[in-house]
Amino acid sequence: MIAPLLIPTKPGVQRKHDTYDAIQLARLHRAGELTVIRIPTEAEERVRDLVRCRETFQREIFKSRHYLLKFLARRGCVYLQKAWTPAHDAWLRQLTGAASPLVDEDRLVFGEYLALLEYKLSRRDDLDQRIAQLALTPALAPAVARLQCFRGIDVHNAMVLATELVDWRRFTSPRQLMSDFGLVPREHSSGDRERRGAITKAGNSHVRHVLVQAAWSYRHVPKVGVGLKARQQGQSPRVIAHTWKAQHRLYKRDHRLHAQRPPQIAAVAVARELVGFLWSVMQDLDRPVVQPI
Repeated sequence: MIAPLLIPTKPGVQRKHDTYDAIQLARLHRAGELTVIRIPTEAEERVRDLVRCRETFQREIFKSRHYLLKFLARRGCVYLQKAWTPAHDAWLRQLTGAASPLVDEDRLVFGEYLALLEYKLSRRDDLDQRIAQLALTPALAPAVARLQCFRGIDVHNAMVLATELVDWRRFTSPRQLMSDFGLVPREHSSGDRERRGAITKAGNSHVRHVLVQAAWSYRHVPKVGVGLKARQQGQSPRVIAHTWKAQHRLYKRDHRLHAQRPPQIAAVAVARELVGFLWSVMQDLDRPVVQPI
């Protein structure tokens, strides 16, 4: 282990730097160029880390499924139908039996990969149950219930948005929120020339991922299915009307962009506009106070 390099600083030099920083902060405050940030409480961080832990297990499940299928493909065992369905699961179980085409060593490797996948699935399910319980607490229930009124946002996605932002009113405009999520394009402009590139991908990557995933659901014709209708039960008519407006606008936006851009770029553009609708319906909610867990 390599010891860290420590550079000694003279007390006088340190005081000089502190004085300079204090003067700069005072000047920026007088000019109104300082941005107020919100530091989450310890209870909020605990809930947020629990939701992030679930996202980590979801990524690990994707890796385990990749290991499993690629190993079987190298051994000539390929499932020609849709993967990860009940029929596919039954086919995987058959490969562990005595009639399996795999030899002893390959059957052992396959069993370990399958057991690892099942362990990750069980741990993710346990986390889902705990997250669902936290979503019903008084501090998070109003925000989660309102966010679930939108198409493509279920309990988990709503918990990600609620725990990562907590207080939506600290953003004075939707553009600030879009920029905070890194969904705005880069710009390289000079003089009369205006050039814009890909999105910045700055800020919160957890929220950006959830929003882009939700944006894919707006490719379909606007409608209120059974699941969405159940999530909207008991919510304000104003909020429901706003979500219905979002479906129509984002559906038209997605189809218009599909004729000009790749589907991935269209999904990012829809996610950016979805932020504006979310910001609008979350402005009249009081700041939640998350209790220690």
